[in-house]
Amino acid sequence: MTSRDRFIEIFKTKIKREGAEKLLEYIISSDFFTAPASARYHSAYEGGLCDHCLNVYDCLVAYLDRDVARQKYKLNYSDETIAIVALLHDLCKTNVYKPGFRNVKNEQGKWEQVPTFEFDDKLPYGHGEKSVYMITPFMKLTREEAFAIRYHMGFSNVDDQRNVGKAFEMFPLAFALSTADMEATYYLESGKK
Repeated sequence: MTSRDRFIEIFKTKIKREGAEKLLEYIISSDFFTAPASARYHSAYEGGLCDHCLNVYDCLVAYLDRDVARQKYKLNYSDETIAIVALLHDLCKTNVYKPGFRNVKNEQGKWEQVPTFEFDDKLPYGHGEKSVYMITPFMKLTREEAFAIRYHMGFSNVDDQRNVGKAFEMFPLAFALSTADMEATYYLESGKK
């Protein structure tokens, strides 16, 4: 099963909210399944965005399935909520990466052009907040889902440091999604081409 097929299957199976079908149509019509997740770092290859969102989904499911998460921390979320926040947290990365080239030194010390992606955002509305902004015309989010997606970058979002801890306190799903995103980024995808 391809990543595209798996994403669509999880989306259709888990997300039943009003407007979900139209949101999926939008996703399919965008470059979501061919876009990278970043220009140079994690999942910086064609199709990397979809792979990244699936990795975050798997990491979030595993994180929330731990006894300590369920019993001690009382983190119990519906399959729909888990799918929504994990699969859609980086929707903001659709239609922003363009193929390009950059110069790097090869093993012989000579400069050569290598393919890369260039970031060109025509709707610079931030990161997590842009994903929320893109989802809500199609489908309502719960407050906790919106905060989880908004703050999934955790403390690496330099514009909003003071609010991150408060959001994590108020909305534990935000911390769980941020943890899953970091696990996927730094352990599963770092350096993967």
